Amino acid sequence: MGIQSAILFETPRDLFLRVFQELKPRTVPPRIEIEFKAFANANCSIRLAENTLVVRISDVLQSMPAPVLEALAYLLLGKLYRKPVPKMYAERYRRHLNRKEVRRTLQLVRQSRGHKLVSEPKGKYYDLESMFEELNLRHFDGLMARPQLGWSLRPSRSMLGHYDPSHHTIVLTKLLDSPKVPQLAVEYVLFHEMLHLRFPVEHRGARRCVHTPEFKEAERQFPGYTLAKQLLKQL
Repeated sequence: MGIQSAILFETPRDLFLRVFQELKPRTVPPRIEIEFKAFANANCSIRLAENTLVVRISDVLQSMPAPVLEALAYLLLGKLYRKPVPKMYAERYRRHLNRKEVRRTLQLVRQSRGHKLVSEPKGKYYDLESMFEELNLRHFDGLMARPQLGWSLRPSRSMLGHYDPSHHTIVLTKLLDSPKVPQLAVEYVLFHEMLHLRFPVEHRGARRCVHTPEFKEAERQFPGYTLAKQLLKQL
C-alpha cells in the first residue's frame, strides 16, 4: 500500500500523531485531542496544555480529504513548534479553501453564525451614507447598491477599512472619524472599499487575488489619489 493510500485510512488523531513524529522525531509525543467546532469561519487552532495537544478545527472542514487534513496538520504543528514546512502543504490547503463549493459553504456559515459589530454610519464628523451616495454618483453613475455601512467599534491603524461580502458590509476604522483627518482621505478609503463591490476577489488555484489589475487601475482614477495616500501615511 502506497503512502497516499495509507493516509486515507488514518484517523485524524493518527494523522496528527504521524506528522508530529515527522517534525519532532526525537520527542515523546503528547496526547492528541481533535475537536471539530461550529466556528463562524474556517478558523483552526492548536495549543499544548498539560502534555495534551488540543486541535480545534472548523466543522466546515470536517469532510475535507485526508491529504488536505495532512497539510493542515503540517501547518498547525509547524507553527506551534516553529518548524519549517514545505510550501506544497500551504498551497494544498489554500487550494482546497479556494474551491468554489467550499467558498460558498463558508459564506453561508459566516452569514448564519457570524455577527458584524459596527457602529452607526453617521459618525461625529463624517457621515458614511451621504459620502457613499456622493461617491456613487461621481464614480459609479449612482448604480451601486448601498451595502451596510458603519464605523469600527475600536480604532485601528493597521486596517483602515474593509468590505465583508458575507454580510455585505463596509466598515471604516473610527480613527478616520476625526477633524484631524481630511475628508479626501476618508473618501479615498471608502472609495477603495466600494471598488471591492465592483471588482470581487478572484480565485486562481491556490491564489486569492484581492486587488486585481482592473481594481488597481480603477483605484488610480480617484481624484487626489496620490495626495490621499500621503495623508493616510501620516496617520
